[in-house]
This record gives sequence, C-alpha cells and structure tokens, in this order.
Amino acid sequence: MAHEDCIFCKIIEGDIPSAKVYEDEHVFAFLDISQVTKGHTLVIPKVHTKNIYETPANVAKELFARVPKIANAIKKTYNPIGMNLLNNNEEPADQSVFHLHIHLIPRYGEGDGYSSNWVTHSDDYEMTDLEAMAKKISDNTEK
Repeated sequence: MAHEDCIFCKIIEGDIPSAKVYEDEHVFAFLDISQVTKGHTLVIPKVHTKNIYETPANVAKELFARVPKIANAIKKTYNPIGMNLLNNNEEPADQSVFHLHIHLIPRYGEGDGYSSNWVTHSDDYEMTDLEAMAKKISDNTEK
C-alpha cells in the first residue's frame, strides 16, 4: 500500500520520474539521483514500510531476494571492483527517506567518491564482553 507523503511511493506509482533499473510485482529499483559512484542504485519494496524494524518478513524476503540479481547487473554493466550495500534506519543513522531502501554502491577504487569513516573498537572488548552482548541480542531474537 502506498503512503501518500512518501517520495519513493510516488516514484513507484510513476508520479515522480526515475531512472528505473528493475521492476517486478514486489520490488522497484532505480538510480539514486546522487550517484555517489556510477551505477549507484536504490532497491525498494513496493509495499510501503518505514525501515527494517517495521518490515514484515515476507516483504524483506522478496526485497533481499532481488539484491543479488540487481547487483550482478550493475557488475556486468560497469565492472566495479567491489560493491557496498548500505541501509540506514532512522534519522540518527542518516535515513532521509522513510521508505525502506537498500543502496547498491559500486566501487571503483580510491577516489571513486564513496567514503565510510569507520572507527573500530576491537581493543575495547574481550571475548567475554562480546559473548555477553551476543547472548543479550540472541535472547531478544524472536524464535
């Protein structure tokens, strides 16, 4: 079901133009207007869902099942040396359009326009700390 205030729902409906890469009954993929790197594509479910937290399993299944097909089409077309898959959830994580979407960002080498400035904290945790965190997450996983 489309959400009337959602720009991505309007793109799916054809009310806003896009450079469509792929479409079927469950998924719509189109070029991101920012083109962080050449071929940067967004893959979205046709069902409006705000983010990964609110996404029903069947919608996620259909969405993620298409990602390798679209990624391989980008690879065949532009021959990147790698690809980042990115999904932002909620404003603090830089989600700017509140319709679930996966960024497929082809990588071409140093200076290709993409940057992820990760700071690692591996020295801050012992294996017992990691095991305790993993148990807490596991205990909250729906069976």
